Amino acid sequence: MNILYIGGGFVGACSAAVSAASGHNILVFDIDTEKIKKLGAKDRNIIESCLFEKGLGDLLVQHSDRITFSSDYADLEVFLDACDVVFMCLPTPEIGETGESDVSYYVGAAEKLASSLIKRNKGKQERYVVIVNKSTVPIDMIDRTEEILDAAGVKNYGVVSNPEFLVEGKAVQNSLKPDRVVVGAKTEKDFAVMREVYQRFFDATDIVYLEVNPKEAAAGKLLANFYLFNKLGVCFDVVGRTCEAFDGIQFEKVRKILASDVRIGNWGFYNSMYAGGSCFIKDARSLSHQLQKAGKAACLVEETYLANKRQLTLFLSRAKTEAGISWKDKTVALVGLAFKRDTNDVRNSPSIDIMHMLEEEGVGHVYAYDPAAKDVFAKLFPASQTLTYVDHEYDAVTRADVVIIATDWPQFRGLGDMIIAHGSTPLVMDGRRMLQHRYEDMIAAGCSIIAVGSPYFS
Repeated sequence: MNILYIGGGFVGACSAAVSAASGHNILVFDIDTEKIKKLGAKDRNIIESCLFEKGLGDLLVQHSDRITFSSDYADLEVFLDACDVVFMCLPTPEIGETGESDVSYYVGAAEKLASSLIKRNKGKQERYVVIVNKSTVPIDMIDRTEEILDAAGVKNYGVVSNPEFLVEGKAVQNSLKPDRVVVGAKTEKDFAVMREVYQRFFDATDIVYLEVNPKEAAAGKLLANFYLFNKLGVCFDVVGRTCEAFDGIQFEKVRKILASDVRIGNWGFYNSMYAGGSCFIKDARSLSHQLQKAGKAACLVEETYLANKRQLTLFLSRAKTEAGISWKDKTVALVGLAFKRDTNDVRNSPSIDIMHMLEEEGVGHVYAYDPAAKDVFAKLFPASQTLTYVDHEYDAVTRADVVIIATDWPQFRGLGDMIIAHGSTPLVMDGRRMLQHRYEDMIAAGCSIIAVGSPYFS
């Protein structure tokens, strides 16, 4: 099949790579010329400098004969003549903190696409084409998409909702072997087209392939992300807080008690200072906004969002309330800048709020490190007289009065050994419980520790 992806971000690039691996002929269009140049470089290192996602670079290089990247709209219009499916992979960020999704990128792309679709096949529009909402959009976006296409005079088309359930850091792995594929369509014809797109998954006996209507598919995506976000909120705000409140309770042992109950399950029991990224927060806020707009209560959705914000605020405040330190003129190691391991994505990273807080408190100097996200983070916070980006975590933690661990990169588990060997005695703020196996040894060496899910240790 000939498949067009509009938007070469995290979703578009990963989905396109897997489609190419499935044997389809792919064109990825994006207006960001620098990103398109890097994604189409056929060099893994260059690709990863743009979008760090395990396996993506290898997949794009391996199947480069079936995938083309372009920022020239003329290429898109030529491709439409023989195009079977168009995946819309546009950003839909939240507008301020209103919960409302900014669909201007999507609408703008849909309107421009519509003006091109009416020209295909020399204006005859003979070839049937399916437009697929891959972006996370409002539940009724299917109706708005059809209105845009109809108003432009587009014919011989269908509109489908096909939400992605990718986990950053495992997106390629999840795309090659998803736990489920959800296709929301109105007609059997559109279902048939999508079965051809996803033939490898439709035929697989170990993958759940669900066919529903478009609004059910869109709602399912929002509700799935809220449910997972809520589990994290409960872990942070109730389980972790209980472990912080009482001496003699180890979070990891309490987690085993809870996770061994099959009714509860083991996902989400990883205490952290914050749940960031591009999905959970935005989708929960969007769900809340849509429910309230429909005249329904959204109290639990709102409280989950607030619990997550509260977690970071309370964690950072413990430096003053429990350790009694003043941030002014302190030297701080900020270790981890991506919102989670295995990605260079800094969207809703806790380190963003941490940097703002440190600046407001008049910190002396910050040494920042991340194995993948330094360049991206530096676009938000350029290096300065008070901010230095270092090339190894050692160069940060051995200079600091306070060490803040903000991302769960596996190599950070060795920071305790590094600090003890150096002989320094900083206040260690473990926002990911990366060093819980070394807390006792670090305290014995003279360090103080504030960790999510533990009382203050000194």
